[in-house]
Amino acid sequence: MTKRLILTLPMLGLLATLLLPAPAWADQLGLNFSLADPQQFVVPPGTLTFVATVSAPLTNTGDVYLNSDSTTVDYPLTLDDTPFFNNFPLSLAPGGSFTGVLFDITVPNYADIGTTYNGYFEIDGGPDGSTLDYLASTTFTVTATPEPGTVILLLAGFAVLAVAFRRRQCRQ
Repeated sequence: MTKRLILTLPMLGLLATLLLPAPAWADQLGLNFSLADPQQFVVPPGTLTFVATVSAPLTNTGDVYLNSDSTTVDYPLTLDDTPFFNNFPLSLAPGGSFTGVLFDITVPNYADIGTTYNGYFEIDGGPDGSTLDYLASTTFTVTATPEPGTVILLLAGFAVLAVAFRRRQCRQ
């Protein structure tokens, strides 16, 4: 009987371990974070809005809290992350998804035309409302373009020069 009891106790311990529920820890968002249009163009001065979709994997065993962000953007552009804090949910349940305005970029009138500016947006959070672990990130670009009127004037000027050059060639 003692031998049987000695063999039964470890089996009961193993069985109890397998039947206990797993602790509720949220997995990271991973790559389930994307911008609808990560490459945008603007005529300075102007403001651009970036829309994003954030999804929590269905395999999560608990909610994922979106607690903070970290951003960078090339000078002279400025990034306003107020939409993230005002619009995005505090947490996402497993399999949950949200799409909305994530941030705005302001391009001043002294931005260099033809220059592509780079930026980075990171979402931090975790399994509770106070964790600030890295969850997901994405990059984006903003290209300052000339206003259409300027391009039309430039093309018209080239057309006039081409006609004048052609007439001069015909006279010779």
